[in-house]
Amino acid sequence: MSEPAMPPTAAHPTASRSRLIYGCMGLGGAWGSPHYGAAEVDHAAEAIEAAQGIGIDRFDHADIYRGGTSESVFGEVLARSAGLRERVWIQGKVGIRLGEDGLDAYYDLSAEAIEDRVRSTLGRLRTDYLDCLLLHRPDPLLDPAEVGAAVVRLLDSGAVRAVGVSNFSAAQMAALEDHLPGPLAANQLELSLGRHDFVDSGILVNHAEGTGVAFPHGTLEHCARTGAEVQAWSPLAGGRYTGRPTARHDQAGPHAEAEVGTGRLVGEMAQAKGVTREAIVLGWLMRHPARIAPVIGSANPARIAACAGAEGVAAAMTRPEWYALYTAARGRRVP
Repeated sequence: MSEPAMPPTAAHPTASRSRLIYGCMGLGGAWGSPHYGAAEVDHAAEAIEAAQGIGIDRFDHADIYRGGTSESVFGEVLARSAGLRERVWIQGKVGIRLGEDGLDAYYDLSAEAIEDRVRSTLGRLRTDYLDCLLLHRPDPLLDPAEVGAAVVRLLDSGAVRAVGVSNFSAAQMAALEDHLPGPLAANQLELSLGRHDFVDSGILVNHAEGTGVAFPHGTLEHCARTGAEVQAWSPLAGGRYTGRPTARHDQAGPHAEAEVGTGRLVGEMAQAKGVTREAIVLGWLMRHPARIAPVIGSANPARIAACAGAEGVAAAMTRPEWYALYTAARGRRVP
């Protein structure tokens, strides 16, 4: 048997890789179209180059992104760029089926589906292995022993080098880890200033307000105990604090006021520090002791470049600054 999947500790291969991850969902042309051409490949190459330009060497995929064309155009770039595969770390996700069997969507983490989908992903990416495979969503019909056996086969074959999950709770991770050769390598979750309930779940323990928090309490703590990397999808909250038009004060509701106020504070901090708004928003996430790795998803080279400096902002961000952003996003003080 090959060595088990290892968590990203100091000895883990990701230790020498970039903290930021580039999410490739925006590559490959229109959703729902299996076709792409030279323009889509060139666009992917520009986005990859922009990501590398700010030090990113990790790339996140899923087999459903653009119906598979996100992987295909990335594979085209790898094929025409000698040595690029060896310089980058590639992560894939499987487990969601879209528009199949008469359903809009359903989840499939059967052993057969996992192994078949990994083979298809490798073919589109034109590579022999994934540095990490994530199980995209919890499947209610998941059999942990069956999945564990499939994971072992993938590790033994060299098709994947580590396995993690996405959108799993601590309890779901633990149940699966009982049937794996080692801890899961990562958990990718929606975390941002706009989706700050991962913080709420901690500070609202033993508080009545905590009953309304959706984030599964204990998940970040489980990742810390086992060494699983915490990755954040949609870390820029769709751009609501970095330039996307925000709600107006005359649009009623505390949520709208919090969004406007947070955007204003992000802008003030960015100006004071001489950095971009993106660096402030990402830096807030990266300041958390869970050592969150944001997955940035813009396909616009200028917006990708704007994310540079986030780790430096995180290192310099004071506790009062971090709490100021958090309470602004909450729209109310901490208890």
